[in-house]
Amino acid sequence: MRVLKAFLLCVVCQSAFAEKDQVTARQWLDHMNRAMKTLNYRGTVIFMKNGQLDTMKYQHSVENGVEQERLASLNSPMREVTRKSNEVTCTFKETSQKVVNHHPLDSSFIVNLPQNTANLEKNYQLVLSGQESIAMLPTQIVSVEPTDALRYPRKIWVDTQHFLPLKVEVYNLDGSILEQVVFTDLMTDSLAEPHTGNVDDNSFHVKHIHTAQAEPFENATFVLKNWPAGFEPVFFIRNSIQQSQKAVDHLLISDGFSTVSVYLEAKESQGMNGLHSLGSVNSFSKVIGDTQFTVLGEVPAKTVELIADGIALR
Repeated sequence: MRVLKAFLLCVVCQSAFAEKDQVTARQWLDHMNRAMKTLNYRGTVIFMKNGQLDTMKYQHSVENGVEQERLASLNSPMREVTRKSNEVTCTFKETSQKVVNHHPLDSSFIVNLPQNTANLEKNYQLVLSGQESIAMLPTQIVSVEPTDALRYPRKIWVDTQHFLPLKVEVYNLDGSILEQVVFTDLMTDSLAEPHTGNVDDNSFHVKHIHTAQAEPFENATFVLKNWPAGFEPVFFIRNSIQQSQKAVDHLLISDGFSTVSVYLEAKESQGMNGLHSLGSVNSFSKVIGDTQFTVLGEVPAKTVELIADGIALR
């Protein structure tokens, strides 16, 4: 009887793995997108960017349909970053400062995906690339390979039980790693753990950054004549830097994975021109008349140059 039970268990497990083998790479991403927005989970996450390592405690919860994320540093400088929908709060404990940013874009601390992944396959090849264990949990690797050299390749390790992303790597065009996010442990909760916070707001200097209301794209005083296929406008806002009251226009475009911002402001005495790079982020600045433009995004240098070359005033 024990032999029969063991045999039946093996058959059930093989059947379950066979069913998951039938899931396409795009379906894995769809399942992951849904899980990230609906599950309560927490763990320890290591962020690697620009040669720096940062280890933080992470918590995600959903209350009344509203997502909340929290990152708390384990090492100096001690800080905490929380997101409630599109409101992001950064608390710097060592300097007793808190900055609250009301932003029009609702984005995850771990990885972003578009609501409709069907459009991704027009500009990326989505491929299943084997299985590995991350944080002692089995994962399916999904490779995201761009069909051009205007965006970065990446891989996502998706937990096979809950469909949560346990590891994300972004690669340069030469194959070297630009960014890495990896969970070292993960727990899922049936109920959201209440976040009471351990910070006394009265002891902190609080600064609110209110982003202006998004406007129709046609209201922009400039046009983009060049941008890579698959990128679409996300929002356009007219904002001002509070201390200087300097007006800054901001247009954001995205292909679902990659985002690029175009900033317009009045040119200062010298003005800026040319390419600037920091890790995975590239920016290209140019001056048109009395106007300074800056194109900035987590994309290859040739992408920001392409977009900047196609900027024109209306």
